[in-house]
Formats: sequence, C-alpha cells, structure tokens
Amino acid sequence: MPGAGRPRNPDPLSDVPGVGRPRRSGPLGRAVGVLLRGLRRCGKPFARRTGPRHRLGRDLDACRQERDRWRRHADSYERELTRTRHERAHLLAWLAALHPSSAVLTPDAGSGPDGPLLLCVEAGGRQLSWRLSPADLPLFAHVPYALPVPTDSSAPPDQTAHIRRHTRLLAMEGTLFGATAETWAAVMPLRPGEN
Repeated sequence: MPGAGRPRNPDPLSDVPGVGRPRRSGPLGRAVGVLLRGLRRCGKPFARRTGPRHRLGRDLDACRQERDRWRRHADSYERELTRTRHERAHLLAWLAALHPSSAVLTPDAGSGPDGPLLLCVEAGGRQLSWRLSPADLPLFAHVPYALPVPTDSSAPPDQTAHIRRHTRLLAMEGTLFGATAETWAAVMPLRPGEN
C-alpha cells in the first residue's frame, strides 16, 4: 500500500508556525497553511495566546501605576495642608500681637495638663479661641500664659459667625470714620438741589 510506512498526521495544526513540530504535508495541513497565509495577507495576524499570568502581570502594573498616582496626590495634599497650617499659625500669632491686652495662652480645658494649648483673644465683646499645635508654640513667645477660665455650660455661639459680624462692623467703622470729605463726595454724589 502506498504511504503505509508513513505515519499519519494526528495533529491538523502541525503546520502552524511556532508550534514547534516540523510541517507535515497532507490535505488538512495544507488547507490550514493556506488559511493562515490568507489571514496574514488580510492584515489579521495569528492571535497569540495570553495566559492568566500575562493578564495578571498587566493588571498588577496598572494597579501599581494607579497607586503611585494616588500617592502623588496624597503627597501634594499633605504639602498643601502643612503650608496652610503654618500660615494659620503665623496669622494667629499676628492677631495675638494686634490684641496684646487680651491675648493669652491657656491649657485646653477638655484635655489633660500635657494637652494642646489654646490661644484666647477677646474681640467684639466675646472671647475667641483656637487650638495650637505644639510645633507652633515658638511663634507665640510674646503671648502670656494664663489659667483656663471656667465657662458656662450653655453652648457657645458660633465663633465663625461672630468673627464675620465683627469684621463687617470693623469694615463699616473704617469706612465711616476713615474716609475724607472728598472720598464721600466721590462715593455719594450730591442729589439735585443740594449744595
């Protein structure tokens, strides 16, 4: 019988390049080869198989890039927060220097003896207070220490609202008493019939 000594091709994909076995001729092998060559000419390369390890590696790289991006954001926010806290401490030290008669440092009544200190300033007939960081205390060397004053148990009014009202009053006072006659004439022109 012709071809009886030749082994039969059990794998029809043996003609596929990269499989690792030598090409064998046969009608099915030739048909697969023709199809693969046709697909390559159409611009559709033979798809390489990607295993789960390859996908996991790509996912891990993507997660690391996302983690690094969020770390950069967190570092940026931390720097901005540190800058803002530092600027706040300098502004409070300046405010204390502007109010030397009422500014005092006192221990926070809610914490123990080693707790944070409060800067207390009286403005607009009310005592205002801000908690200070121990790192900022050198900025307040000009402010005297005092014992905490017991407060009434009723809830204090909103400090921010009081500061807003007091700022508005100070601005109006500066406008009323600091403006010259020429400034008032420019802002409020005379009505018809007035001299």
